[in-house]
Parts: sequence; C-alpha cells; structure tokens
Amino acid sequence: MKGLIDSFDTMGLVDGPGIRFVVFLRTCPLRCLFCHNPEMWNNENSLILSTDELINKVTRYLPFYKEGGVTFSGGEPLNQPDFLLDALKQCQKINIHTALDTSGVYKDIDKLIEILKYTDLVILDIKAIDEENYKKITGLNMNKFNEFAKECIKMNKKLWIRQVIIPGINDSEEYIIRLKEYIKQFKNVQKVELLPYHLYGVEKYKKLNIKYPLENTPPMDLKKLEELNHILNSD
Repeated sequence: MKGLIDSFDTMGLVDGPGIRFVVFLRTCPLRCLFCHNPEMWNNENSLILSTDELINKVTRYLPFYKEGGVTFSGGEPLNQPDFLLDALKQCQKINIHTALDTSGVYKDIDKLIEILKYTDLVILDIKAIDEENYKKITGLNMNKFNEFAKECIKMNKKLWIRQVIIPGINDSEEYIIRLKEYIKQFKNVQKVELLPYHLYGVEKYKKLNIKYPLENTPPMDLKKLEELNHILNSD
C-alpha cells in the first residue's frame, strides 16, 4: 500500500501523549480560510512511501516512542483511507500507540469505522459548530463531520479537541460558551484547547499565487486566547 506523504516529525511533542513520530499526509478536501499549509491540498512534490517503508522509519526510533507513539496528521489523513488503515494496523502490531489528527472529513464510512478501531486517540479539529459558519470556513457542509463525531461517541474514542480561534470570527466569549456546550456531547474528552490564528502561511499563498482569504485579519492576541481557554476549561 502506497501513501502520499509531505513530511515527518520524529520528535513531535504536541500531537498526542509522549514523544511522537508524526506523519503528515498530503491532500485535503477542505479549503479552510485559516489554512497555513495550502501546499498540502494536492499531491505535487509528495513523497511516495509504502506502509512497510513507513514502519521501517518508525522502528528506527522505536525506543523514543515507548511512552509516545505515531500520529497521522495532514493535510487530512482520512483522504488516504487505505494507506492510513494499513499503517495503523501495522503500528498496532508492534504495540505502538496511534493517534489520528483529523478534521473528521472522510471518504468511506465503512473504512472510517475500521480506521477508528485501530486508532487509540483522535485529535479532532473543530472548524465550526453550526452549518452556516462551517461552510463559510471550510467550503463544505457538516454532514461528514457530524457522522464522524457520532462514530467517535458510539465507539467511546479517547479525544483531544482543538479549535483555531480567529479574531472577528470566533473569538467572542459567547462563542466559547456555545463551544463548551457543544463539546459536552462527547463522552471521553481528555483535553480541550484553543489554538491561536497566525500568519505563518501568508508567504506560502504568495509563492503559490493564491489569494489569501484572511488578508486583513491580525494574528490572535495570546492574552485574550488565554482568557478564552480559561472560560472553556473552567467548571
């Protein structure tokens, strides 16, 4: 099984518990306004690896990952379901903890259920909590995200939940209170965090000759973000 890979991080510290081998898979069906990796939308200049080759890379560093594991990120890893499933199975054969960093937008529901069976932790990137804003931010409707959420709840998957906070879009206390209520539907949430919108991707859009969607939006104020995180995580 071959996969389209952008890059690796052999010492990931934020994409799951412990030290992680992070695999960034190419392609993504979303076109998020705040995307800072537009080069991941397609498969140009991607590294093509088999699952065996990938696992060989992981096993080279195996002692580092005994308390950590492997995280599949993107792009959107669910956009390569066959490769992802095979890689997850191989990771679990060698007793490596697996994490899936995803927006929840999948290609095939049956394949998704299989993928979740071999996923120890889901890091779920929430884009919006209502149809209108979800479509405005991602360009898609919420149907697949909602189905993904239902499957996670049904399977009682361990979850880390994240959302990027953007000035003028979702940085109000009112929104955070609604988000807090929305998250209550999930049963096995281990961590919730708000991430700051930043401008790291602006130069990439220029190089790719793509208009940057949030051209006049400033980076998120970190002090305000801390206050919003406090509201979100308070009892």
